[in-house]
Amino acid sequence: MTESRQTSPCGSVAVAFATRGRADVLNRVIARLDRQTHAPDVILISCADLQDAGDAATRTNVMIVESDLGLTRQRNAALRALPDKADVVIFFDDDFVAHDTWIQQVVETFNAHPDVAGLTGHVLADGISTQGLSFDEAVSIVDSAHLPPQPRLHSPYSPYGCNMAFRRTAIEGLSFDERLVLYGWQEDRDFGSQVARRGRVAKLSTALGVHMGVKAGRVSGRKFGYSQISNPVYLWRKGNMDTLTAFGHVSKNIASNLVKAPFPEKFVDRYGRLIGNILGINDVLRGKITPERVVDI
Repeated sequence: MTESRQTSPCGSVAVAFATRGRADVLNRVIARLDRQTHAPDVILISCADLQDAGDAATRTNVMIVESDLGLTRQRNAALRALPDKADVVIFFDDDFVAHDTWIQQVVETFNAHPDVAGLTGHVLADGISTQGLSFDEAVSIVDSAHLPPQPRLHSPYSPYGCNMAFRRTAIEGLSFDERLVLYGWQEDRDFGSQVARRGRVAKLSTALGVHMGVKAGRVSGRKFGYSQISNPVYLWRKGNMDTLTAFGHVSKNIASNLVKAPFPEKFVDRYGRLIGNILGINDVLRGKITPERVVDI
């Protein structure tokens, strides 16, 4: 049952980045936002070290937000720092290259569909499951893409954290779960589940972009492997992930790591992930659903 909420026209846009150790990539991504047909009013960079913002810190439309490390903590810090005038809040990963009309497509969709509370875009290519894409490769893919003639909404649809937007009025009082520490895996699904109780969350076909999947700054294979088990089970216990989806995530991750561990990809620590999976399973069987334990692994 979704909550009934009044909506007003959207215009002012805040774009938030949570970043660590990728200043060069982040700066190129932010510079690319100058091409947006609907310019963001403010760009928030949430980081623990000013050096992580690089030269972007000197831009007039950038606000630096100090935060403890961890994706969910950094995104919550950005939420707390939002200017009052922001109507739309967009979260981009620091390695996501958006099509020049991404923000315009989102704002127009929010204004045309008052029932929509959250949107995620169509990812043309995702380097997260490969060795990753360079910035130039991502730009080439985005620039050669053709926008669909008409925007289409697919719902219900869980937002993908590398590119998601929310109506400000739909996320008031909400926060990312800080028990999902470090990389925060599945934090987007958890947040989207909260938003879906207040309005429709959908995928927008005309909000195009590329996720480079930069490997620098990511957590170790063992830590990520632990989160692959603990986070879905934790979200299932919270009621923000159904049984089939949680079981699907866990079983797929274990099977993939088990099969590929003997001959892993160069860009994935399959053995480390498998060890993390085993540690996670052991904790689940002992009744300890503690996603924050990954910090000590």
